[in-house]
Amino acid sequence: MMGGQSTHLPLKVNAGGVIPIIFASSLLALPQTFLQFPVVKNNRWLASMLSSLGGAEPLYYIAFVLLIVFFCFFYISIIFNPTEAADNMRKYGGFIPGIRPGKNTADYMDKILSKITVVGGLYLAILATIPSILIQGIKLQRLPVVGNFIDAHFPRWLLDGLGVTFYFGGTSLLIVVGVAMDTVNQVEAQLIMRHYDGFTPRSGRQRGRRG
Repeated sequence: MMGGQSTHLPLKVNAGGVIPIIFASSLLALPQTFLQFPVVKNNRWLASMLSSLGGAEPLYYIAFVLLIVFFCFFYISIIFNPTEAADNMRKYGGFIPGIRPGKNTADYMDKILSKITVVGGLYLAILATIPSILIQGIKLQRLPVVGNFIDAHFPRWLLDGLGVTFYFGGTSLLIVVGVAMDTVNQVEAQLIMRHYDGFTPRSGRQRGRRG
């Protein structure tokens, strides 16, 4: 509530966009780069450990998901400060119904932000890993102890992939959709700000999605 009217906080489920995926992919590309050096390649233990972080390996997917979720929290901690937002809200006479201004409001926003960031991170992780799984699968049969059982009973498309080719991966689609939505929002903001009446007087006033 602010000024006797209800408004909303700009908290997004996916505030980081594709940035967490880019950071996670860049970090996981380092072990494969180190494998090109003769010193690392000739070290059997080190080469084996870095190879386990290669594509289609179970450890790669686990590290990829964890890094995406971590960078989602890292990014949102940089662009949004709950304490500062709560202080600004109190200065302008705003408050969250049922929550005391100040520290309680900051703690409440931090709690809500943590929940939606987990959902956003998992959503990004699923979006980024599905194309890789469909292309090259997950090499679960290489796991110790349970590898033979998995190789005998799990479906081959999950272990070896379908070999399909994606011209637009999950990250590319996310960028395209994000740019399209931002463009629509900016056009609507310009229409509202300028009271646009169309190119000709007979065209009628252009209306946005919100009327």
